[in-house]
Amino acid sequence: MCGIAGVVFEKPTEQLRQLFGLAKGLAHRGPDDLGFLIWDGKEAKRGRQLSEQPFRVGLVHRRLSILDLSEGGWQPMGTPDGRYFVVFNGEIYNFVELRAELEGIGQTFCTRSDTEVLLGAWKAWGPSSVRRFVGMFAFALLDTEENRLYLVRDPFGIKPLYYAPFSGGLVFASETPPLLEFPRVSRKIHPDRLYKYLRFGLTDFGGDTLLKGIKQLPPGHYLRVDLDGSNSAELVRYWEWNLRESLSISFGEAAQHLRILFLDSVRLHMRSDVPIGAALSGGIDSSSIVSVMRHLEPDLELHTFSFVAESEEVSEERYVDLITQTAGAHIHKVRIRPSELVNDLDSLIKAQGEPFGSTSIYAQHRVFQLAREVGIKVMLDGQGADELLAGYINFDAARVVSLISSGQLSEALALLYRLSRLPGRKGVWKRVLARLLPPALQPIARNLAGESLVPRWLEGRWFVDRGVDPRSPSKLSGLRRERLRLELLEALTETSLPMLLRYEDRNSMAYSIESRVPFLTPNLAEFILGLPEGYILSPNGTSKAVFKEAMRGLVPDKILDRKDKIGFATPELEWFRSLAPWVEAQLKGDVLGSIPAIRPDGILQEWREVLEGRRPFDFRVWRWINLIAWTRTFGVQYG
Repeated sequence: MCGIAGVVFEKPTEQLRQLFGLAKGLAHRGPDDLGFLIWDGKEAKRGRQLSEQPFRVGLVHRRLSILDLSEGGWQPMGTPDGRYFVVFNGEIYNFVELRAELEGIGQTFCTRSDTEVLLGAWKAWGPSSVRRFVGMFAFALLDTEENRLYLVRDPFGIKPLYYAPFSGGLVFASETPPLLEFPRVSRKIHPDRLYKYLRFGLTDFGGDTLLKGIKQLPPGHYLRVDLDGSNSAELVRYWEWNLRESLSISFGEAAQHLRILFLDSVRLHMRSDVPIGAALSGGIDSSSIVSVMRHLEPDLELHTFSFVAESEEVSEERYVDLITQTAGAHIHKVRIRPSELVNDLDSLIKAQGEPFGSTSIYAQHRVFQLAREVGIKVMLDGQGADELLAGYINFDAARVVSLISSGQLSEALALLYRLSRLPGRKGVWKRVLARLLPPALQPIARNLAGESLVPRWLEGRWFVDRGVDPRSPSKLSGLRRERLRLELLEALTETSLPMLLRYEDRNSMAYSIESRVPFLTPNLAEFILGLPEGYILSPNGTSKAVFKEAMRGLVPDKILDRKDKIGFATPELEWFRSLAPWVEAQLKGDVLGSIPAIRPDGILQEWREVLEGRRPFDFRVWRWINLIAWTRTFGVQYG
C-alpha cells in the first residue's frame, strides 16, 4: 500500500520540482520510504534523490511497507533487463501462487514482494496479466521498449487513480489534492457531477470527478499512453462483469460453496508482515470477518476497532461486545462529541479531497485514527457486502419487481406483506410503485411526493444553462426480469460502492493504514451475482440469506438472526441540532454566496424547517455544509 504519482511531458523538461511536489502531497500514504524515476526516452534513472536533468516521464512512489519490509521492496521497481518499471499501490493477495506459476515457466525472483510478481506477470502475459490478480491495485507501468505508459486500476476500483491531461502532457496521482498543486490543473467545477452530488448524494462514478480538469480511471480499466511524441491515450476496459443465467444449485450447496470462497478470501487478505486488525460495526458483515479471522488463526492477537454512538437508536455496542467476547479480541472503541466534528472538519475535507455523503465518514475517520494510535497497520473491513447481498432496504422493492416481472404475483404480494412487517421497511410499497412507473411519470410522482428533481434550494437555471438535465441517475426503470441483480450490479459499479471505497481509502491512508475488503474479489462477487435472487433476499424477507447460512457455526446466531439494519450510522440529526448556531453560520457565510448553484435563502428556509421538525431530515444538510467547506479549502471555481 502506498501513494503513486507521475507526470508525462510531450517534450523533455527539467521541472523535477513538480515531481517532488507530487511526492510531498502523498507523504501520508507512504511514510516508510520514497522513490523517484525519470526517463528521457532512452535511459531510466531511479533514486531517493535526483538531480535536475531533462526527462519525459517521471514516476513517484511513497511506500507503506506491508509485504517484504526489506530494501528489496523499494520502488520504483524494474525488471533486470531494464524494460519495465512500475510504481504500485495496493496488494496482490495471490502473489504466492502466481510466483510459483511464474517460476514454473522459468522466471526467478529476488524478493518476497508482490510488486516483483506483478512485473514478472506483466513480462510473461502482458496487459492480460491483470485478470489473474486477486487484490486491490492501481499502478503505473512504463514499457521502455514499446514506449508506453500504462495506468491500471483493479476491477472494483478499491484503489484510486486520478489523472489530469494538460496542454503538453498528463499528470496522475493517488489523490486529487496533489494534482491541484500542479500549475496546469483547473479547479473549475463539473456542473453535472455537482448536481448529482447535491440532489442525490452521488460522488464517485464513471470517469469524471467533481472537478472538470481531473478524471478518475474507471474500475476494471487501464489507460494506455503512447510516448511517441503525441502522448495519445486510449482507455481500455479489461474487466467485464459476467451476469450469467442463475446457477442451477441448491440453497444448501450455494451456502457451502460461499463459505469456502469467503474463508479463502479472508485467508488471502490476512497475508501481511505487519500486525492486522479489523473494523467492527457489530453488523453481519464485519462480525463475519472477525469471526472468520479467529477461526483461521486461533492464536492471532486480534484487535477490533469500533465507533460507538451515544444514541440508542443507532448504537450497535451490544453486538460489538458480543463478537469481541466470542472471538477473544482486544476491543477498542471511539465515542464522538458533536463539537469534535467541527474542530476536525477542515482536516477531514483535506483528507477526502472531494465532498462526501454523511457524517458517518467522520466516524470512520476516527476509527482509523484509533487504530493508528494502537499501532495497527492493516485493517480488514466489510465494504461491498451490502451491495452484493442486498443489505440496503431499497433492494427489497427490486426483488418484488423481479417477481412481478416474472409473473409470480402471489409470491410478490406475499413478500411485500412480509417486508412491510419488518423494522424499517414501512414504505416498501412506495419503493415498489416508484420502480414500476414509466420514466416519463417519475418526475411528476417525485413532485407529488415532495421530492422534486430541482428543489427550491437549488438554482435550476444555473444547471440548465450549463447543459445539465435534472434526472434520476439510475438507468433502471419499469418491469425488468432479475431487477434485483441489475440493481446490485448498479450499486457495485456506479452508485453506492465506488463512493464507499473512496471514503475508506482516504480515511485509512490519512493515518497510513492499509484497509482490505475481503468481500470484493471477482470470483466471490460473480458467484453471488450468479445465484437465484431468492437465495440473496429470501421469500420471508431475509436479506443476505445465503451468506447468513454460510456463516452458521462461525458467527453467533444472535448476530445472524438480527432483523434490524442500522448500518454504520451516526446520530446526525442530533448532532446538527446541538450544533445549530454553527450550522446556521455556515449557511450564512460568504463562501455560500460564491456558489451560484445554490439559493442561500432556500437553504436557510429548508434548514430551519428541518430543525423545527416541519420537514423530514436527510443527508442534504450535510451536503450543503460539506460543499461549502470543500469550496473554501480547495478554492473551487464555479464560473
